Amino acid sequence: MEDIEKNTEDMQVPDLAGMIRESFSVPGEPMNRYSPLALAFMGDSVYEIIIRSIVVQEANRPAGQLNKIKVKYVNAAAQARIIEYLEPKLTDEESDAYKRGRNAKSYTSAKNQSINDYRKATGLEALCGYLYLKGDMARLIELLQDGISVIDR
Repeated sequence: MEDIEKNTEDMQVPDLAGMIRESFSVPGEPMNRYSPLALAFMGDSVYEIIIRSIVVQEANRPAGQLNKIKVKYVNAAAQARIIEYLEPKLTDEESDAYKRGRNAKSYTSAKNQSINDYRKATGLEALCGYLYLKGDMARLIELLQDGISVIDR
């Protein structure tokens, strides 16, 4: 993933969440009404689809190899490293979304991961869900391009 170009300024990134709301006549909620765990629920999928998209498009490999590469980026420890790197770069609004997710009372925990890493990963997922539902995919991609670089070092 080292060779991802950093050109988010010129990208036209569609508001997929908005397209889905419109196409399926789903009203959505004002951003401040989503619970932090609802944001993390959404963000978990958004983060994973972005990582899977990169991994698959880098090389056409058997599914087992693709999964092994994906797991390097989709686990609580890696996600904690990413958000630790990104946190100083977040806007106040983004930081609030991250902290709400990180501090949310979850009834599950990650297997073989520290609770601290798990909470930070939940916060990153909440941030991803927040930006996705807000329709700011360009910012989400910008942050993840930068954040993923710490895993490749």
